[in-house]
Amino acid sequence: MILLLGALSALFLLVGFAFGGQTGMIVALVFALAMNIGSYWFSDTMVIKMTRAQPVSPQQAPALYAMVERLAQKAGIPTPRLFIVPDPQPNAFATGRNPERGVVAVNQGLLDLLSEREIEGVIAHEIAHIRFRDTRTMAVVAALASATMTLVQFGGFFGASRDDDGGGGNPLLAIALLVLAPLTAMLVQAGISREREFEADAEAARLHGTPDGLIRALEKLHYGAERIPSATARPATAHLNIVNPLAGQRLAGLFSTHPPVEARVEALRRLAR
Repeated sequence: MILLLGALSALFLLVGFAFGGQTGMIVALVFALAMNIGSYWFSDTMVIKMTRAQPVSPQQAPALYAMVERLAQKAGIPTPRLFIVPDPQPNAFATGRNPERGVVAVNQGLLDLLSEREIEGVIAHEIAHIRFRDTRTMAVVAALASATMTLVQFGGFFGASRDDDGGGGNPLLAIALLVLAPLTAMLVQAGISREREFEADAEAARLHGTPDGLIRALEKLHYGAERIPSATARPATAHLNIVNPLAGQRLAGLFSTHPPVEARVEALRRLAR
């Protein structure tokens, strides 16, 4: 993951250098830092607003809150804030820049579809993301990928690719970057996201004590996500969910932010054996 994140950062600086020389690279660096700081501090607030998630108190959902509290204690992190998303699609996500500001959000569709044991497997998966600080990592990765694509579009629109002396740069390099940089950014972001899903699945099985609940949950969620459109999911937040909420629009293979559910289930079954 560290290598992929470094590659994404290097790609961003390369785009800045190609379109603006050393000055462009410095501007890209400042832009990247600003995007990362913004993502670090405000990602949880933005995601909650985008999904219209509503906070839930222990009095409103005592069983669900107790489940979150118990699993968080087992993971050794503070109890995350609990939210319910008014979305009929069965899904869930975690966010927050650190465990102290962790958020677990579950869609109403998930509560309607899954059994208590399956819900606990999903909650354990989201707790694992918070414990591993994946929520912060993916916010930074998403910001860098988005900034890279924005920088490419900006440079292409203004006919950039100038060298430091103000002369024309290499137009072939500029065209190659216009095509390849966004694709590379998407590939790196998807690769990091898929890796973190496998790790969170394995940790969820440990926290829950068995992978069985999560296995059944993943199978049901995958089925539900393909048949029930999400009312709140956006491409910018799709990677946060336990299964791809945009199943009908997803890009297959290397561009998918989620591993195939079949591969995740098989990995969990190997873990059980």
